[in-house]
Amino acid sequence: MLTRVVSAALQGIDAIRVEIETSISGHGLPTIVIVGLPDAAVRESKDRVTTAIAACGFRRPRSRTTINLAPADLKKEGPYFDLPIAISLIAAESKQTLKRLPTCMAVGELALDGELRPIKGALSIAFEARKRGIPYLLLPEANASEAALVSELEVYGGRNLRECFEFIAGTHPLPRTPTLREELTFERNELDFCDVKGQPGVKRAIEVAVAGNHNLLMVGPPGSGKSMLAKRIPSILPSPTLEEAIETTKIHSVCGILNGFLLRERPFRRVHSTVSDIGLVGGSSELLPGEVSLAHNGVLFLDELPEFRRSALEALRQPLEEDSITISRAAGTVTFPARVMLVAAMNPCPCGHYGDSQRECQCPTGQVERYRRKISGPLLDRIDIHVEAPALPYHELMEPGPSESSTAILERVLAARGIQSQRFSCAGRYNARMNESMLKEYCQCDSEGRKLLRHAMEQLRLSARAYDRILKVARTIADLDQSSSLQVQHLSEAIQYRTLDRAVVIPL
Repeated sequence: MLTRVVSAALQGIDAIRVEIETSISGHGLPTIVIVGLPDAAVRESKDRVTTAIAACGFRRPRSRTTINLAPADLKKEGPYFDLPIAISLIAAESKQTLKRLPTCMAVGELALDGELRPIKGALSIAFEARKRGIPYLLLPEANASEAALVSELEVYGGRNLRECFEFIAGTHPLPRTPTLREELTFERNELDFCDVKGQPGVKRAIEVAVAGNHNLLMVGPPGSGKSMLAKRIPSILPSPTLEEAIETTKIHSVCGILNGFLLRERPFRRVHSTVSDIGLVGGSSELLPGEVSLAHNGVLFLDELPEFRRSALEALRQPLEEDSITISRAAGTVTFPARVMLVAAMNPCPCGHYGDSQRECQCPTGQVERYRRKISGPLLDRIDIHVEAPALPYHELMEPGPSESSTAILERVLAARGIQSQRFSCAGRYNARMNESMLKEYCQCDSEGRKLLRHAMEQLRLSARAYDRILKVARTIADLDQSSSLQVQHLSEAIQYRTLDRAVVIPL
């Protein structure tokens, strides 16, 4: 008897429909053969499945059984097929006609006693089921609330193989998991900019960066507040749109770090300098997303930037330019979304006190330049704003009263982003992502502005990419000022944010 059960396999952050075909020949030795490019975890599933079948009181196949995972040219990975394989084996052996079998997608990992264990990527699988017009989704109970985020799909969570089979057969009902209809409410971050003393220039640079989704690099001595300021960036980030929240949630679901609810805040990923290339941009044997994709639609914070591996930093060039990262491995090629706002911090030199008016730099001559050269020119070109965070003098630390709050800054950010949404006729498009035609249309300068830009290009020896970045930042500054045209003061401020494009002067 031939039975077919619909399931799904993960490919990147998306799922692909897979059909489990099981045929029991009726003669031959009692062996199970799995074909269709299964990996080791899938091949081992026959042992888990047969043991679970016996533990739940069903009869195991007693003759040669062939299981085909279609399409045959797609590599199948992970334990997602345990449940559908078990259902197909029981149905083929008992020669039963299962009521819900043609209209149900099933995924899940089985324990040896028949209990269902949670899986990764339940949200992506639910989207694939809805896309294919499959009305029912059966999966482990632990993943049901996550899959129920997808509307127009009936999600059922099972605890063990027996109740899942009886549900498919129509003899035992399972409670439908209700679809969660959460409103995207922005949960205010406890950290607030009003707690930060001094550093008005850095605060302004952060405001500009968030308003236009520009990449930001802060340079300053230890203790100047770089990390403290970066941690407060989430408090001025606008809440994500529903589409952005779903995109981000799918990535976290595939990585198995989702708690079953739609992410209502933009991610803020702080990465340690010891991270590997794969940990940062993704890959591994399972082709999982890295930190740059986990920060999709949010902030990727790299502290002590020169301490990161050169190869890891260079791998960031593609996502910073294209908002995605393509990973090629022996297992295949996948593309992960990676639209992030990069925020980085670094000391001006190895000892951290180059240019500090309060402490003398102890670095030998030339070491400062070598330290800064750890950050390549092409990567610096892709960072729109470089700003200095000087050491704070005593009188600024003892300044009475709080600084400007995050709420006040957020209001200006929202107004500037609202202008960008109207300009580009879509939400989620920011000045930092303007293409060449948009630059020509929205970043026109008068004669004084062109003269200032020419002077800056000649004196700072800026690249063409840095020139474009200046125009984009100037456009954001103009939006914060509610100005429809670029003024000289907007361009001048944007040029000041190219600190590291200037020559390093070594003190004698």
